[in-house]
Amino acid sequence: MQIDQVLLVVALAAYITGALVLVTYFLARYELLRSVGGVLAIVGCAAQFAELGARWAISGIWPLTNLYGSLSLFSAMGVLIFLIFAYRFRLWFAGGFVLLIAAIALGYATTWNEGYMPPVPSLQSYWIKIHVPLVISAYASFMVAFVVAALYLVKYYAEERARGAAPLQPAAATAGASVRLGTSEYASLAVDEGEVRIGTLRGDTPALVSAAGGGNAVAQWLLTLPSLARLDVMIYRVVAVGLPLLTLGIITGAMWAKDAWGAYWQWDPKETAALVSWIVYASYMHLHTRSAWRGVRSAWISVLGFATIVFCYLGVNIWISGLHSYKM
Repeated sequence: MQIDQVLLVVALAAYITGALVLVTYFLARYELLRSVGGVLAIVGCAAQFAELGARWAISGIWPLTNLYGSLSLFSAMGVLIFLIFAYRFRLWFAGGFVLLIAAIALGYATTWNEGYMPPVPSLQSYWIKIHVPLVISAYASFMVAFVVAALYLVKYYAEERARGAAPLQPAAATAGASVRLGTSEYASLAVDEGEVRIGTLRGDTPALVSAAGGGNAVAQWLLTLPSLARLDVMIYRVVAVGLPLLTLGIITGAMWAKDAWGAYWQWDPKETAALVSWIVYASYMHLHTRSAWRGVRSAWISVLGFATIVFCYLGVNIWISGLHSYKM
């Protein structure tokens, strides 16, 4: 086996094992599992970047000219972005799912490994070294935001179900599951490693607190997740990384298209799908400034946004014929 193949196996093994360890941490909250899972994530991420570098060194061909290379970068960047936010904002609870998606993407990438084939003429441009990393990094950011949004929705609807199953105490009912805070208050939540500590919002899921006090094991476990307000802030922060990257990716893609095909924009299916994704996430950022849209509505927009990303990334490239298609 060549060095790049060895590194690929190491990365895939680290992601699969790390996903199992961090999912177990997600369920059991043993700190040792978090530490082990973090090390495995770092090993897998480092091995992937090294694998891409080794392929470039061995072949002399930029490794991001095909779906195998781009999916490899998607996995590596997704794990890297997760690690940055995990160490900064204690996002470890989402790690098992991020690594699982990374392992699936990397495993699927191997089915598209064409070896060291040279790129087609339209890809032989310096723009490929700018445009592709920007776009794939944006996709990876949105994947991490999607995972946190999904966990937000799980906790939110568990609160709603608990609220309907048992009446709340009058004192607790003021917090509610739909939290409305000012922009500065929301921003401060992202750096708080504990629960929300703004007045009565220390617990914004009072029905789950009540159920947990009554011995409900699921409610007790859900309360180990960050508060809904803090989860909402985490989604916002990750999307705030991804949207500028996608914006730059679209701009550089248009400039590359001008060089390759003679026009900045041709309404190719890929271009149209990318524009739709940009509109969805730009809408998310705008609507999140309005208190009525923070929380469950914003979380659903993040989920919808990632669905458009998956369609733009894989659906268009694989199943729809166009200038960006991998199956012409």
